[in-house]
Amino acid sequence: MLKPTRDRPTRSRDLIAFFAFIILCLAVSGAGGIITTTSVDTWYLALEKPPFNPPNWVFAPVWTALYILMGIAAWRVWRLRSFKATRVAFAVFGMQLCLNLAWSFLFFGLRRIDLALVEIVILLCAITINTIMFWPIEHLAGLLFVPYAAWVTYATILNVSLWLLNET
Repeated sequence: MLKPTRDRPTRSRDLIAFFAFIILCLAVSGAGGIITTTSVDTWYLALEKPPFNPPNWVFAPVWTALYILMGIAAWRVWRLRSFKATRVAFAVFGMQLCLNLAWSFLFFGLRRIDLALVEIVILLCAITINTIMFWPIEHLAGLLFVPYAAWVTYATILNVSLWLLNET
């Protein structure tokens, strides 16, 4: 783990940053949720699904937990290192958040399982890169991305299955 290069933030600044990272991640989650609701009770219900497809109620709590973990990971990195030292890691962090939202748009908004499949592979690569970039700065921050990477790996397999079962 790298030694901290940031001056210890004040308690109030630290708390503001903590909540800012959580709110940012939950805002992306909320935007994805709004897109998802356009199709989850109609188009998605009509799709043929593999036997390992979880019930719809599982997705919201899992994604909420994952977005909170992402926010905590980013905050932990922010606390330890200067922005100059972490700007590439935070650029990747922002990119993976955008890619995550883009998947909801492609899959549920446009109802393009095929494009969503290509995009989720790119998302998984971005998550892996982000995990690798956070790890040397702070091991726990890297570890907080592991459940996210695992879930998106599962979601990728699910996306492949939905594409194969429903291609026209």
